[in-house]
Order: sequence, then C-alpha cells, then structure tokens
Amino acid sequence: MKVSVLKETAPGERRVALVPESIGKLTAAGLNVLVESGAGDGAWMTDDSYAEAGASVVSRSEAMAADVLLMVGKPDEATVSAMRGGQVVIGLFAPLADPAIAERLARADVTAISLDMIPRTLPRAQPMDALSSQANIAGYKAAIIAAAEFGRFFPLLITAAGTARPAKVLVLGTGVAGLQAIGTARRLGAVVSAYDVRPETKTEAESVGATFIELTSVGSASGEGGYARALTEEERQAQQDELAGHIARHDVVITTAQVPGRRPPLLVTEDALKAMAAGSVLIDMGASELGGNVAGSQPGDTVVTENGVTIVGASGLPSSMPAASSAMYARNISTLLLYLVKDGELAFDPQDELQTGVIVTRDGAVVHPALAPRDPGAAANPAARADSGDPPAPADRAAADNSAADTADQDAADNSSAGSGEGSASAIPGAAS
Repeated sequence: MKVSVLKETAPGERRVALVPESIGKLTAAGLNVLVESGAGDGAWMTDDSYAEAGASVVSRSEAMAADVLLMVGKPDEATVSAMRGGQVVIGLFAPLADPAIAERLARADVTAISLDMIPRTLPRAQPMDALSSQANIAGYKAAIIAAAEFGRFFPLLITAAGTARPAKVLVLGTGVAGLQAIGTARRLGAVVSAYDVRPETKTEAESVGATFIELTSVGSASGEGGYARALTEEERQAQQDELAGHIARHDVVITTAQVPGRRPPLLVTEDALKAMAAGSVLIDMGASELGGNVAGSQPGDTVVTENGVTIVGASGLPSSMPAASSAMYARNISTLLLYLVKDGELAFDPQDELQTGVIVTRDGAVVHPALAPRDPGAAANPAARADSGDPPAPADRAAADNSAADTADQDAADNSSAGSGEGSASAIPGAAS
C-alpha cells in the first residue's frame, strides 16, 4: 500500500505531515512511503533526508496517486479535484468549523480522517491527539512572544544598576496551551496567575507554577463529560466585570479561548484595555477572522492602543515552529495510521469508537455523527455525545482551547469565558492553533 506525504499549500503553512525519523516505522509495517519533493522544505527537512530514511521522493502527481494521502491542514480545491474515488486522506480538516470541507471530500468519494476529531477520552487515542501536541507548541510560543514584546524583564533581576521586579503574567484558560504558557512564563521568571471557568483545573494550574484566580461573581461552569457549560448572559457580564480588575493588575495577559466556526468569546473588553498600564502586552491566541478574545485584536497582526497597550493577534503559532510541530504531528499521524493498518492494508472497523470518531466521510457521504447524525435523538442530546467521547457539534461546544489546527489548545465558548479546550481528555477540540 502506498502512503504519500503532500506538500502543504496553505499560505504560511510550514509544517509537514511526516518527518524522516517517522519513515522507518511505516516501512517496517509494509507500507511504501512516498514524499512529494519539497514537502519538508518549510521545516528544514530535505528530500535527501527522506530518501535516506527509506522514502521515495516523487512529483506532486505521483504523490496524489497513492492509496493514502497524508497532510497537515485542509486540502485546497485543486488538491480535492485531483483526488480519486476510494483514496484515504488524513489531516487536520476542522470539519466542525468548516462543514463545507466535509461535503467536498464526500463528493470526491474519499475516506477522510480528521485528527482533530479524535475521541480524547480514550486512553489509546492520546498518542494520536494532534490538537494537544500542537497546542503545547502554541502555548510555549505565546509565552516567548509575550516576553519578546514586553519592554521589561520577565525575571527578577538584581544588578548594580538597580533591581527589576518580575513581570506579572495572567493566563486565561488552562487547557494544554494555557498550561504550557504558564510553565514557559514561569521558567522565564515571571510571576504567573491563571483563570479557568472550571474550578477543578485549579490543581493543574498550580502544578505548573500559577496562582489560580477564583472569581466570586460566577460559580462553577463545569458541564457534562468534563466540558465547560455555556455561561448565561448575566454570568458572562459579571465574569468580564470581575476579570477586568485582575487584568489591569498584570503586565502581560495571554488568552487561549477559541470556538471552531464561531466568534471567540470576548475576555478582554475595551474598558479592560483602557485600565491597563502603558507597556502592557496581550497575546490573543483566540484571534481569528471572526474576532478574538481581546477587543481590537487582528489575526496575524500587532496593534498598539492609544494608551500604549500592545495586542498581538497570535494566529498560526505551531507553523512558526515547523521543525518541532512537524515532529510531534508526525508521531500523531503515524500512530493513527499504524493503528488502522492490518497486514499492510487499511482495515476499518465500524464498531471501533476511535475509528468512528475520526472518520468524517466514507463511500461518498458525510458519516461522522457530529456532522450528520444518524439518530435524530443524538442531535438533540449533546450530553450523550460528550459521554461517548465524541467531539460535540459546534452548537454544543461550551468550551475549546489551541490550535489549533492551527491549533491550538484554545479554551472556552461563545457564552463562556476561559474554559479549557485543546489539551486534556476533558477538552473540546478546536485549534491551535
């Protein structure tokens, strides 16, 4: 069976689905691995390195003819048009955010497997959890960007020229990206605080060095199956009002809340921005074309407010560290592929809940229950899906954390503030990025 690695076509996407180190396990399982020429260039992985690892470096057309196509992001129109019926395509397709991609892949008559749909409550699925691996990178890079943008030191410094106090950092959302941001900021010497709508995450935040903020205006927002429930309008307003005071007392704020296909929750309002000191920095990991967690943030852009507050719309963070993110992603996708392979061929089991959780299209139809529920009762009962471990449909999502597709970890939902997503088994997929 031929498995090919396609070169990514999305602007700014530097990751690659497999790295040379992952080729050996696949060839040992009887797979013939093809790599499109130049696929690893963005991550500084040469064609020669793939060839030395046992892969065949081929043209785009040869790669497209393989039985299984591996990629990172969503295929563009030209790639979908070049697919043939019966192929299997694996990547981070974010069909909950973009149902149209599922429809296009179904019309192409391919079996589409989306890694961001992994049922994360299954222990055997954890090595395949690409959202968490990419969210880790996004959280790390967010803290590094914050330190670079901040005009003073992160650590306490005592020098002959005077003493510099440590920076005060606040992380909103303690999913995988949030926890990594906390840990990285702490290692850089900052004093870190954290907030999440789920009080049970307090222990996790404290374990990586943060002081957990507990709001008095809002009770627990824990929902079914470990998901954060949606806040009411009154709860959300009370939460924003109380959070504003905490935000104003910090030098750096990192927000991680995303909801696939919907506007990210607004965590830092215009009034909160006005109360921040000049020189403060906000890293908005929820920034998207639909909006962001911070008022006025723009995806991929840096904005400075009239009162001197820097807002970084931190989109595509995993792609900014392509070597590390590709290595992690390669382990995720190769583990899933080997899980599906029996005697050198793909073997789909409709009774396997992991497989039914990741297969989006098959035999010319959209088959994932979150996109095309077979049982009308299931569509009306999101709690049942949460208990089953399947990712809920967009309307059911009360929280999400990276991107991540672009990945991430990204935490919270449209009526929720800082719940956690991308990172633990209790999180809801969304992406990092």
